Amino acid sequence: MIIEPSQYKLSSHAPFIAFEGINGCGKTTLIRNLASHLTATNISHIITREPGGSPLGTEIRKLLLEWDGAEKSVRSELLLFAADRAEHIEKVIAPAQQADKWVLCDRFIYSTIAFQGYGRGLSRSLIDQANELAIGNTLPNVVVLLDIDPRIAAQRMASRTDNGQDNFEREALAFHTRIRNGFLELAETSPTPFLVLNAERSPEELASTLITAFDV
Repeated sequence: MIIEPSQYKLSSHAPFIAFEGINGCGKTTLIRNLASHLTATNISHIITREPGGSPLGTEIRKLLLEWDGAEKSVRSELLLFAADRAEHIEKVIAPAQQADKWVLCDRFIYSTIAFQGYGRGLSRSLIDQANELAIGNTLPNVVVLLDIDPRIAAQRMASRTDNGQDNFEREALAFHTRIRNGFLELAETSPTPFLVLNAERSPEELASTLITAFDV
């Protein structure tokens, strides 16, 4: 369900927040800016990501994003994400929650539904089975969805000075458009609260919106 940031109230003093959106939407920058504010206000937190949030996940991330062998089957891709997520929750997210730390997570189950479901065409029931096995009862308190036109996101990625695009970023515009539409549909139908932000706004504006919404 979509909730306006001005109407949102945190349900936990140490929330688990998932950040979602298509590639190039600005999640990493927003997470970094929010984390800087939490540090400045002495709020204990961790920054993590999927895939790759755990030592095992780091190796799985390479298989998912950097693999240059024969094309992976869509089911294999789904199960690699599920394995990464199960390890991530057990070794990183759950311990942080037990220690009363904020969890700022770059992607979670919603990316799997959007990318492997809306993007790749895999059945939702199969995705849900894999996700349920991986997460148990662990769900975020809130999802921050950065929404942006895929064409603008592609321009952002093309202008980056890092080491190039990963396997998903190299997909065609139509793929990223399907993913965007999938995220927006998830925001409408998910029982977990979604804060949908216009990712074309400046990084400073986006961070300020979240800081106000989270009252920190």
